[in-house]
Amino acid sequence: MSGAAPAGYAPPTDPPEPTPARRRPRWLLAATVAWALLLGVLTWVSVRDDEPTVREQRTLAQAGPVVDRAVGELVAAAGDRVVALQPDRITRGCRVTPLLDGATLERGVEVLDPAAEPGALLTEIADRLPAGWLAETWSDDDGPRLRADAGEFVLVQGRPAGDGRIRLTARTGCRPIGDGYRPPAAQPGPEADALAAALRTLGQPTTQPVQRVAAPCPGTDRQARTARLTLDTAPAQPPRALAPAGTVRLETPEVYAYRQGAVTVALSGSDLIAATGCLA
Repeated sequence: MSGAAPAGYAPPTDPPEPTPARRRPRWLLAATVAWALLLGVLTWVSVRDDEPTVREQRTLAQAGPVVDRAVGELVAAAGDRVVALQPDRITRGCRVTPLLDGATLERGVEVLDPAAEPGALLTEIADRLPAGWLAETWSDDDGPRLRADAGEFVLVQGRPAGDGRIRLTARTGCRPIGDGYRPPAAQPGPEADALAAALRTLGQPTTQPVQRVAAPCPGTDRQARTARLTLDTAPAQPPRALAPAGTVRLETPEVYAYRQGAVTVALSGSDLIAATGCLA
């Protein structure tokens, strides 16, 4: 038998040798890891030391005055109503970046007006806020709402809080903590004397610890201030307990408020406050 292959027939060939896999040089892998670490360090140093390139990077110390001014605007927008400043609330645990912890700051204002319709009151307050805040109100299944932008990524919101109260808040987003938030110190004012007089009328000791909160009034060097304490025992009938004092500002079975000079004193449950607003 002849070993010649027929014409037009290709003799079988062995399969091609596999191309050997190319291994990356170890130096390239090491360089990649080092570059990633360098970027991480530079990012951390930039967030810590550089001027912010976006507003969210401002620290609580930088955002605090914006929140304080917003609270003053809310007090002024409430007009001559009974207003109580709430203490600040700082919530830690959020993340500004994967490498940097942060916190949020919130301050609040409570407006007491049981006779007012909540939606109408929120609309009135929204109309009195600065035009640049673009304040808006609406109603949903949870009731009337207010929302505004106080600038520097500070959100303002408002909603009913029950018992004739409207709660207004100014809140930052997650911010680097930095040096932390320092609330404005309350200037000396007549609130302490008014609170002491109310305590004497109630037959309570005048040496109870008092919490003082302040906010700057817009366009002036005055402050809105609230002095607050919690009674050990709440009077069953606030109007009857405080009726002899001052000029009545508000009287319901749950809340009694009167005016003593420039100060409004209000008793709601066991909370006793003495406050001055921005129109005092």
